[in-house]
Amino acid sequence: MPKIAKELSAIQVSRLTEPGHHSVGGVTGLYLYVTPTGARSWVLRTVISGKRRHMGLGGFPSVTLAMAREKARTARSEIDAGADPIAARHAAVSRIKAEQLSAVTFESAAKAYIDAHGDTWKNPKHRAQWSATLATYAFPVIGNLQTAHVTQSHVLAVLEPIWKTKNETAARLRGRIEAVLDWATVRGYREGENPARWKGRLDKLLPSPGKIQKNGSSQGSAD
Repeated sequence: MPKIAKELSAIQVSRLTEPGHHSVGGVTGLYLYVTPTGARSWVLRTVISGKRRHMGLGGFPSVTLAMAREKARTARSEIDAGADPIAARHAAVSRIKAEQLSAVTFESAAKAYIDAHGDTWKNPKHRAQWSATLATYAFPVIGNLQTAHVTQSHVLAVLEPIWKTKNETAARLRGRIEAVLDWATVRGYREGENPARWKGRLDKLLPSPGKIQKNGSSQGSAD
């Protein structure tokens, strides 16, 4: 039968400064680890699926003795129920990192797209026009949005104010937004249909550029 560790008080735990592993009692397998440099942290020694595991519970004194015991009890309850709290923690950290990596703003994506394709554009003015139209019309509205969060409503908020007055520019701008969002999709920064696509989407909501220009209402530039 395993030896039951003496349950130490908070004051007694605060006095544990000798390097090593100190059992503090209260929960089986709960230890305070003290490093040669004096750093102290909580560790729960346990067995999960037949394997000995060490689960970190935080540093002392930020995590108090009472908090460490509560964390250890919760972890042991999960283990007894068949769960693996260490694997669950690693999975949560992995998800957070993946979300952070995919949190690319539209402005960042647009600049990356231009950097990737700009050298292939024969006309040197083309790159400047791409940057100028996006910076003038798109970035103020959706530049700070993550590409994953850009919706059709956002695209319309960019295009509608200039669709009839600067239609040629607006039409080119729409295509550039579509290209940037396609790039973001392929890179894994967003999912789903492209909200800037013309056929089957925006053509149902905006008048055809050709019809506007034929009617003489467009004053668009060659941006």
